[in-house]
Amino acid sequence: MNSDSVAMTDLSGKMHKLETVCIFGTGDFGRSLGLRLLQSGYSVVYGSRAPKNSLLLPKGSKVMTHAAAACDAHVVFVAVQREHYGFLSSLASDLEGKVLVDVSNNLKRGLYPESNAEYLSRLVPGVTVVKAFNTISAWALQSGGLDANRQVLICGDCADAKQQVVDIAQSLGFTALDRGSLRAAAELEDLPLQLFPLWRLPLNIAICLTAFIFFYALTRDVIYERVTNGKDIAFRIMISLANKAFPIVSLVMLSLCYLPGALAGFLQLYNGTKYHRFPDWLDHWMLCRKQLGLLALAFGFLHVLYTLVIPIRYYVRYRINVYTISLVKDNNTYEFDNTAAWRYDSYYSMGILGFGLFVLLGITSLPSVSNSLNWREFCFVQSKLGYITLLLCTAHTFLYGWDRFLKPASYRWWMPPAYMLSLVVPCVVLILKLILITPCVDRNVTRIRQGWERQGKISANGRDTKTNHPLIA
Repeated sequence: MNSDSVAMTDLSGKMHKLETVCIFGTGDFGRSLGLRLLQSGYSVVYGSRAPKNSLLLPKGSKVMTHAAAACDAHVVFVAVQREHYGFLSSLASDLEGKVLVDVSNNLKRGLYPESNAEYLSRLVPGVTVVKAFNTISAWALQSGGLDANRQVLICGDCADAKQQVVDIAQSLGFTALDRGSLRAAAELEDLPLQLFPLWRLPLNIAICLTAFIFFYALTRDVIYERVTNGKDIAFRIMISLANKAFPIVSLVMLSLCYLPGALAGFLQLYNGTKYHRFPDWLDHWMLCRKQLGLLALAFGFLHVLYTLVIPIRYYVRYRINVYTISLVKDNNTYEFDNTAAWRYDSYYSMGILGFGLFVLLGITSLPSVSNSLNWREFCFVQSKLGYITLLLCTAHTFLYGWDRFLKPASYRWWMPPAYMLSLVVPCVVLILKLILITPCVDRNVTRIRQGWERQGKISANGRDTKTNHPLIA
């Protein structure tokens, strides 16, 4: 693309008309792309098998047969499915020397042995094929990238052809990212088919934890009372048991956000170098920390909402009325307990502070906020304030339990209270972090992360770091 074709406005304010772009396909994507191109100053011509029946196209565009449309433009967007590529082979002479931009995707992964873009390149050998815009939706094109994904992934074998597509993407308000040769097209075509790849592990953990804690509490509270005392308190399932499961899952998942970082620190200490790959499971775990944290925050919000409805529950109001009437009938006085006052106020205070910092962690994980922070600020919030959040939430749980663990009646069917289970992982994480921040350990971890290697350890390339000789001849 020459400089005259991409410039829109010169210093004198005169508008330069951009080149003509051809689009094969008049579906939702083709119409949205054409509209955005027209708004950006391009001339748009559509190629259609039935030009007279194409009535929904953007105003200002032209529609004609495929052959005629191909002659009017150098860049041609192919916005049709792979199953309909057959007509392109008959246009080989009209398309020769042109740039074909393949925007197609498949219905499922592994549907064809080669990518759509590579198939298109083989089908029409005289053209230069560029894979692009397949990760952009029709909605993103209509909104100009302001309310959706702004990144256009591009791959192809010709640098000049890719640059022309980059210029078009930037003219539309998108950011272009070159992903290499056309062999990367298969990877690009798989991206839109992925369904929350980084959320699968966190979601599975959340579902399993919630189910386990819920049925654990159900056994201890509801089934135990039914079997041993004949009481039917199944109504507690809706609020009480749910409000036991949600905070426990939230605390455990928050701990799981910081446990892999602590394990990584100890692995680096053990290996004596930072140039040793972490195990694959730890790598995957660390990549999912943001999703773990956001799910933990969601469960924390549910805990807050369920807690707010406690005072208006029928069961709670009934218990308060019965207790108050019994005090009046027996002419008893409810004595003020200073220890209990300290305990409950501290319990609520730790919970409020912990949840407030928890929300702050969630806000700073948003791209629009994290992009405005430098690395040191981001680490301070997500690491230092994150551990303080974990500490406050753990203290909140300890204050909730108080001295219940000392009472034999708390161990129904030899099962400890559910809150005790929730403290295991947070306490492990806090103890590991306490060890890592001690001066002698922290000094070694910092040196390793700055590139220092312990002599005599095996490096990642399989050599002895002391002699630099391979261990296997």
